[in-house]
Amino acid sequence: MCASVKYGSRGPALIPRMKTKYRIYYITLFSVVLLGLIATGMFQFWPHSIESSAEWSLDRRSVHDAPLVRIPMSSPIPERGDLSCRMHTCFDVYRCGYNPKNKIKVYIYPLQRFVDEVGVPISSTGLSREYNDLLSAISDSDFYTDDVSRACLFIPSIDVLNQNSLRIRETAQALAMLPRWDKGMNHLLFNMLPGGPPDYNTALDVPRDRALLAGGGFSTWTYRQGYDVSIPVYSPLSVEVDLPERQPGPRRYFILSSQTAIHREYRVELERLKEENGEALLLLDKCSNLSQGLASVRKRCYKGQVYDYPQILQESSFCVVLRGARLGQATLSDVLQAGCVPVIMADSYILPFSEVLDWKRASVVIPEEKLPEMYTILKSIPHRQVEEMQRQARWFWEAYFSSMKAIGMTTLQIINDRIYPYAALTYEEWNNPPVVKWTSVNSPLFLPLIPPRSPGFTAVVLTYDRIESLFRVITEISKVPSLAKLLVVWNNQNKSPPEESLWPKVAVPLKVLRTKENKLSNRFFPFDEIETEAVLAIDDDIIMLTSDELQFGYEVVKALIPAGLHSID
Repeated sequence: MCASVKYGSRGPALIPRMKTKYRIYYITLFSVVLLGLIATGMFQFWPHSIESSAEWSLDRRSVHDAPLVRIPMSSPIPERGDLSCRMHTCFDVYRCGYNPKNKIKVYIYPLQRFVDEVGVPISSTGLSREYNDLLSAISDSDFYTDDVSRACLFIPSIDVLNQNSLRIRETAQALAMLPRWDKGMNHLLFNMLPGGPPDYNTALDVPRDRALLAGGGFSTWTYRQGYDVSIPVYSPLSVEVDLPERQPGPRRYFILSSQTAIHREYRVELERLKEENGEALLLLDKCSNLSQGLASVRKRCYKGQVYDYPQILQESSFCVVLRGARLGQATLSDVLQAGCVPVIMADSYILPFSEVLDWKRASVVIPEEKLPEMYTILKSIPHRQVEEMQRQARWFWEAYFSSMKAIGMTTLQIINDRIYPYAALTYEEWNNPPVVKWTSVNSPLFLPLIPPRSPGFTAVVLTYDRIESLFRVITEISKVPSLAKLLVVWNNQNKSPPEESLWPKVAVPLKVLRTKENKLSNRFFPFDEIETEAVLAIDDDIIMLTSDELQFGYEVVKALIPAGLHSID
């Protein structure tokens, strides 16, 4: 007999409703937690568009993210470019100020996309990979500052490396719109491929006011000595092709020519040399039986025989580098990388970094008119000297040509040496490979004719008893950027010089030299303290010269007399 059970209002009949209620609660809670985890993950890994820093960083910034800037058609255009500019006339060295590390500070403008009034970009390529690499290297260096008020040098994020990709007028207007442009004062532009058809100017055609130009194709007509910097034309093969260093010595070919599209007259003369000297000279040209593309760029041919380029360069002692449509050629970089001695025939070409590099140690420069005599000239060079040049050529490439970073850092160091001449790198530091110390002494061909001198000049001031006038002269001379040292020749044997605390405070070393006799010729004595490439001999009553005039005099003497110890009287 079964007993019936009745469920009251607070009995088992309530349990199913409670289970449903808590089920909804737990599902809702789980959903909220799951959505929170998903949102957190998306925030963590989704690309952010908000910059957390004002610093220039290629990793965090791209052309597509850069703000758009429209250039009004009426925007001002800079002046063409002042060919008379020098560091003491068009560069404000006082902006650099005293620096305990003797290091200039470089500011890179934030990246912007400049377009004209209808939205067309000023460049067909935007920001090239090479310019990206250059700006990134500078931003990672000790030269860089993100504080614009501390900057000595300003670099635009406007890519003018290749003039072929630029709209000349609009690019100039974009430069003039930069906040600190000030007619280009203390601004640096990098350009490797200047000019355009049919004339191919040897300097950037973009009007740029007083801006410094690091250019890859300067001639003696467009290069502003002591102001511009001549840089190499970067070769992409530097990173795309691995050429292990080869030991110096005799190679399969004596002379090799690998350039394509050279002038017909040069080609005819090279073919004549080939006929005269046979296998000693290998004359290569573009391969006509290969399809266009990357493969054909890295090939050269001679009578149907195909050679790998630039690998074939390592099979020759000397490699010809002729002028093309432009003076600067990327071939020079390829030749140096191969450890082949470049034979440079490009009249009026300013060789890369020639302000500090001694190209006689790594190349042979022959006037174009002497191309028929090239073989005879090269045969007269001793084998030992050829080996030294092969070694030096490879080191030049490694130190100064191998990357956009190397090119950029070398450019900034040259400018830095001009501004802080007393802390500049020496001839040996620029030109001697670190692993080669005194081993090169065996070759006297590379020893300097005189002991190497430091850049800048020493001011030798002759004085007797005109203290006030002397101090005025010292104060004015100390403002000259290229001054490295001050020597005061004290010609009064009956009176002592003023106390040290009374002398003007100057940023360069100052030393008083007491003489034994009162003679005017004392100012021409070769004091041991003179270690610079130039000397300014001046009396204590010459107070009419300004610092700009003295700097100009130094630049003129340095340009006219490139070797030896200069004296400015």
